Amino acid sequence: MNNDEHNKASIIVKTPEEIQIMYQANQIVSGVLTLLEQEIKPGITTFWLDRLAEDYCRDHQAIPAFKGYKGYPASLCASVNEEVVHGIPSKKKILQEGDIISLDFGTLFKGFYGDAAITVAIGDVNPQVALLIKVTKAALEKGIEQVKIGNRISDISRAVQNYAEHFGFSVVRQFVGHGIGTSLHEAPEVPNYVQRQVSPRILEGMVLAIEPMVNLGSAKVKVLNDQWTVVTADRQPSAHFEHSVAVSVGGPIILSERSPVV
Repeated sequence: MNNDEHNKASIIVKTPEEIQIMYQANQIVSGVLTLLEQEIKPGITTFWLDRLAEDYCRDHQAIPAFKGYKGYPASLCASVNEEVVHGIPSKKKILQEGDIISLDFGTLFKGFYGDAAITVAIGDVNPQVALLIKVTKAALEKGIEQVKIGNRISDISRAVQNYAEHFGFSVVRQFVGHGIGTSLHEAPEVPNYVQRQVSPRILEGMVLAIEPMVNLGSAKVKVLNDQWTVVTADRQPSAHFEHSVAVSVGGPIILSERSPVV
């Protein structure tokens, strides 16, 4: 079995009907992130954001995907400043003017998962940090442009890496995007940098959670003693954006793109 055949065998493609359910799951995620972005201001806690997120999710007949996943204690990942991903919401974590926060949320709806993330500035932030957020979001868009049948996953990785590094930022390597479907994490992995080995072909019906994590300083990260919170090794700020994207003949379908009606 050649590499393409092996990768194809391990990847679960979705039917149009399943992708429609995943669209609904991701629109609930989008609704959560839209609500949180509107509510964020100095003085609020990340614990309160977690409560808002879980209540919205359950009110829309979905289950918070992260709560209890491998023991994760909350519904929302709320990562502030140098926290890259998996920041645990806390009553003690009070947002301040000039902070940035990455909000990552997932749902389980009718047996399928949704997953997306945004990074939000609280008030006025350092211009370089504002640029970091802008570039990370644009790097995600560059990656999504490469979601074409016949391309390889590495085409997504290359687009993200090249764009972020063009501005002097660095992409995190220890954590990557992923396939998504009836499991929160499925094959294939979607790195934000080009790896040496040949990556899988992009197939119609695949759904990919593409999620650039971009650091202002070094790419190096470490996990704190809580065994979840990932921070930059140099304590410089980090930004994170994510969309769940379906592969179709007509091009990428961004399932978690915000809709005016959820």
